[in-house]
Amino acid sequence: MCGISGIVARRRVNLTAVEAMNALIRHRGPDGEGVWQSADRQVVLGHRRLAVIDPTPAGAQPMVSPRGDLVLTFNGEIYNYLELGDDLKADGSIFNSKSDSEVLLQGYARYGEDVLRHLNGMFAFAIYDSVHRRLFCARDRFGEKPLLYVHGPGFFAFASEYKALLSLAEVSHNVDTDRLLNFLNQPRIGLDSERDTVFREIKQLLPGEYLFVDLESMDVSVMRYWHPQTDPALSRLDDREAVERFRSLLIDSVKIRMRSDVPVGSCLSGGLDSGSIVCLNRQILGGTAPYHVFTGRFPGTGADEWPYAQEIVNAANVTSHLVEPLPGTFLDDLPDFMWHNELPVGSSSQFAQWCVFRLAKESGVTVLLDGQGADELLAGYEQYFREYLTALRASGDYDREEELAIRSRYPTALLGPKQSLAAQLPQPLRYGMAQLLKKGSDFRFGLSRSATNQVRAVNGDVVAGVSALTDKLLEDSFVAHLPTLLRYGDRNSMAHSREVRLPFCDHRIAELTLSLAPRTLIGEAQTKRLLREAMKGILPERVRTRWNKQGFLPPQESWMEGKLLGWIEETIASPAFAARGFWNVPWWKSALKRLQSGEHHMAWELWRPVICEAWYQYVITRAAGMPRHSVFAATRGDV
Repeated sequence: MCGISGIVARRRVNLTAVEAMNALIRHRGPDGEGVWQSADRQVVLGHRRLAVIDPTPAGAQPMVSPRGDLVLTFNGEIYNYLELGDDLKADGSIFNSKSDSEVLLQGYARYGEDVLRHLNGMFAFAIYDSVHRRLFCARDRFGEKPLLYVHGPGFFAFASEYKALLSLAEVSHNVDTDRLLNFLNQPRIGLDSERDTVFREIKQLLPGEYLFVDLESMDVSVMRYWHPQTDPALSRLDDREAVERFRSLLIDSVKIRMRSDVPVGSCLSGGLDSGSIVCLNRQILGGTAPYHVFTGRFPGTGADEWPYAQEIVNAANVTSHLVEPLPGTFLDDLPDFMWHNELPVGSSSQFAQWCVFRLAKESGVTVLLDGQGADELLAGYEQYFREYLTALRASGDYDREEELAIRSRYPTALLGPKQSLAAQLPQPLRYGMAQLLKKGSDFRFGLSRSATNQVRAVNGDVVAGVSALTDKLLEDSFVAHLPTLLRYGDRNSMAHSREVRLPFCDHRIAELTLSLAPRTLIGEAQTKRLLREAMKGILPERVRTRWNKQGFLPPQESWMEGKLLGWIEETIASPAFAARGFWNVPWWKSALKRLQSGEHHMAWELWRPVICEAWYQYVITRAAGMPRHSVFAATRGDV
């Protein structure tokens, strides 16, 4: 796991610019750094190393191929590097290290861009090909690792984080306010579903894509190498075979993500997903091998999942480490938390995640497995029952008794949007009523009249699945929800130089589960039915049959009504807030009074403007004060 950066240009590149980019992402790789430049100085690649596999100098980067024609800078892990390396050795490749980086480089030398189809991993990388005079960049199928870039006049620059690109003199800091407000209106959509980003000049390679930069013309070509391929034939699998196939894939996915030359542990909540990974790890490691897990607690609140997590700790015989995120700690950490997250975050859950990764660093565990992705691929949210019943009706399999069972176990699962008269009124009229009556909780009421008209729906590039349910899972896995969570996980883990690996985010698992019949995934009034069945005899029964879904979220309402209230008041009253131009300041002042008078739900609305203002203060303002370096060398004598 590392940080990458680089510039290619028609003129000589300023080496200092790449060195500065490298320095800004040092937290991603504190174990080493490297900068490589071509003989003509028109290509400069940077790398910060977090040494996980083959931590010897032989695994250092940028890595040059034996013939000297290819140079790699790589962030991530290739989990199947042993198997792929054996295939390459059988074809005559000779390796100088035991690293997955060299397997990737040699794989590209053998297969070209088709190497991507051979990889099981999380990655973002760039390879300079001196023979074809081009730069090849790629991102993994789920988008676990970021690849941001700027295509400017006569140059192409890329990096793992925004701050590195914002340090370039040729890159403006202009913010796309419409895109920012769309995120704040619907945080589940995030800022990760489209190539454009919140910074107008910075683009992102999307999950499952690669690009080529022609160094002669400086043209950029972007292509997709992977869509989740659903197989309708798999929808006819009986439950027993589907469970066996899934369990086998999940065990292998966990096993290959355990490959490491540094300590590996797990994040652990009290839920089904992380608990399954911990219990499977115990089976893989055997009964006595040490294993460390890290849990965030919120004692005395409904958000505390420790009683369930403790059952998993005892059943799996692992060493537990606990942290209690607190609102005071949040305020202390806010400047660094925002700087490393780089974009506004959807809730205080992301700070809780930050605290868990910091605990792992303090405990000396570098690699952490986590359960992210299971909810989206395996139908873990109760609202998916709506699409499930739609799919059953379409196929003629609808059962009234099953719907009644769902309503009994999950009373709110089938509730649709409010159908009140107010909800059916045109938005301009609703907006006017909200200003007059100082009521309502639609985020758009807190925007200026012109700004509220800019909020729009997300667009996504999704391949249709085998049912209404799998269509929704595809959207949430690759467009609207999981991509945002993966960005949070990347930034929070890398801020503390930790590597997070996600066994459920394996393309083999995705292509199986998204092909299965709806009843296999969420039938019998069970969310994540497939996982529950696969974990029989492995996971403690109290956890396996825990029907309620609880996210890893601090008691945000009580935080914001208590120790965070002063922060909210100062933000709403600040001149910067009023000067932003798109806030409806009187409405937010009214929202604050409503929170203070006992309307607890207003805490969730108020989070959005105050975290946005924290972003402006701790990211935009700080980035504006950074030293900036030109992409190009000033004279021919500069290096």
